[in-house]
Amino acid sequence: MLQSLAGSSCVRLVEQHRSAWCFALLVLGYLLYLVFGAVVFSSVELPYEDLLRQELGKLKQRFLEEHACLSEQQLEQFLMRVLEASNYGVSVLSNASGNWNWDFTSSLFFASTVLSPRGYGHTVPLSDGGKAFCIIYSVIGIPFTLLFLTAVVQRIIVYVTRRPVLYFHIRWGFSKQVVAIIHAIVLGFITVSCFFLIPAAIFSVLEDDWNFLESFYFCFISLSTIGLGDYVPGEGYNQKFRELYKIGITCYLLLGLIAMLVVLETFCELHELKKFRKLFYVKKDKEEDQVHIMEHDQLSFSSISDQAASMKDDQKANEPFVTSQSPTSNDSSLNN
Repeated sequence: MLQSLAGSSCVRLVEQHRSAWCFALLVLGYLLYLVFGAVVFSSVELPYEDLLRQELGKLKQRFLEEHACLSEQQLEQFLMRVLEASNYGVSVLSNASGNWNWDFTSSLFFASTVLSPRGYGHTVPLSDGGKAFCIIYSVIGIPFTLLFLTAVVQRIIVYVTRRPVLYFHIRWGFSKQVVAIIHAIVLGFITVSCFFLIPAAIFSVLEDDWNFLESFYFCFISLSTIGLGDYVPGEGYNQKFRELYKIGITCYLLLGLIAMLVVLETFCELHELKKFRKLFYVKKDKEEDQVHIMEHDQLSFSSISDQAASMKDDQKANEPFVTSQSPTSNDSSLNN
């Protein structure tokens, strides 16, 4: 008896705080996923880092032996200056001195990366004035970009997602949920093909040092707004049509970001995902729900009354064999 009461009380406690328990599981799952990623990256990349360190150490030692007139301190000072310049996108190599980082097309590419959530980090402002302007430009530009992307995605998703799903649902009688799932999968496949697979193949041809995997890696890192900066197109030696190439990449990244947001919004509108997301949200109070229902009923009633009035007007306008008589004609008929 006591066990059954304790069990029922535990069940009621869990049901009353179901959202909090689901949220706690979500936080725990996210932390475990972070730890899992750290373990995998460490186990995969640490041996390569150790091998590279040993190789650089041997190369440095061989260079000092071949150039006895140069001390290790002088070499390290030179390398520190070279690495510092490299962090600002300036290289001392002879095959990289022909590309300027702050011409118009490169600056346009930099501005697009600043305003978007991605940031490659291969080019950064050198002067204090440039850094100050970058802060002000970003404070104004990032909300402006979010507003722009929201408005564009809201308009596109009406024609790309909602109307096609509604058309197949009304025209052919298919289930709206099934049509929405199929449509989301097809739209995702088209987006992956047009903005990942095909551009990756193009980048693998245009970039001399990139294979298909590295090109696909760049497309995914860029369009997912990660932007690590280890792969940046258009930075090769003697890149043909570099200005036009940079402008094309800027347009590709902007259109690809919009396409990704449209696909994400399409999947977020699926009924199953909406139900799944509600498991982790805070439930509304009953008073808020009642107010929302009353407001919805008032809006519905007003819209129904407006529709009824418009239908009456349409019926009057479409009534056959009815001719409107003017007041003067009525008066004359009465006088006769």
